[in-house]
Amino acid sequence: MRTVIFDLDGTLADTSGDLIAAANACFRAMGTSDLLDPARDAATALRGGKAMLRLGFARLGREDDEAAVERHYPDLLALYGEAIDTHTRLYPGAMEAVAALGGAGFRVGICTNKPERLAELLMTRLGVRDAFASLVGADTLAVRKPDPEPLREAVRRAGGDPARSVLIGDTVTDRETARAAGVPSVLVTFGPGGDAVHALEPEAVIGHFDELPDVVTRLLP
Repeated sequence: MRTVIFDLDGTLADTSGDLIAAANACFRAMGTSDLLDPARDAATALRGGKAMLRLGFARLGREDDEAAVERHYPDLLALYGEAIDTHTRLYPGAMEAVAALGGAGFRVGICTNKPERLAELLMTRLGVRDAFASLVGADTLAVRKPDPEPLREAVRRAGGDPARSVLIGDTVTDRETARAAGVPSVLVTFGPGGDAVHALEPEAVIGHFDELPDVVTRLLP
């Protein structure tokens, strides 16, 4: 069975606003002001909570304070879970593309480096969890992307064949995950990486989700 697996943050949805809000709330709880800016730090936000903490601590002159990053990471996740869908929006055409793929006989799932509990919560709050046959998060297995096993597991849980799959993403992590699994990747330009994803040389690049069904059909005939 042919299967399409989606990354979540920066691919299916722009989650940067809620991630940055949670990080700034975490910094304020430490006694500082807001350290991240939604306009300029979206790309960092979509790389995850620890990346945001590292950036904030760097702006405080604490570039190497990894112990503080680890200490405050659970606090950031808790704050994020409390307001996970305030600013988050699915990218235009995302669910229409998912529906079109399902109608064409593809299995569809999610493989994300967001903790599984938070990914499940977000997709449920957005009202679209039932559209995906599987969801594998950063902590579902003992490894995470770019290790290929989470991608393969997402395919298997969707009822597909890992050798007949494609990963839709927005970063070098997604490109490397697909390459390690020996399957094609499609990267999107509407995420924070923009047109720079072309340099990663995926099998395909799309600028809007309405292109995806035809692209996937070409990659997985």
